[in-house]
Amino acid sequence: MLGALSAVAIGLLAASAATPALAADKPAKPTIVLEHGAFADASSWNAVIEELRADGYPVVAAANPLRGPANDAAALRSVLDHVAGPKILVGHSYGGSVISVAGANDPQVKALVYVAAFLPAPGETALELTNKYP
Repeated sequence: MLGALSAVAIGLLAASAATPALAADKPAKPTIVLEHGAFADASSWNAVIEELRADGYPVVAAANPLRGPANDAAALRSVLDHVAGPKILVGHSYGGSVISVAGANDPQVKALVYVAAFLPAPGETALELTNKYP
């Protein structure tokens, strides 16, 4: 499953990074910030991290404390505040809800990538979505 997830994530990232540029004008690659879902930890991204780093991307796999969307987004936001330059946030499962909040209104967040993740509408929760589609 991780192979498929990494292929999706890398495919999306490669598509966004495919802009040709002269070597001297080529901007640094954005930092990829990975947010895991519930019932997991940051090590669930290990295979993805290895592939992204092999492609030259700086990568951070943030620890998700799983204390609720607002608290978890604040924890991720504190990580983002220490990452310089452009960032791409990637969330899996519940992590999708977290990146949606943490990345809001941040001009350095260039993309949000959802890997089999929740993307609730404003005011909707991941739990409501789970109950809505059993």
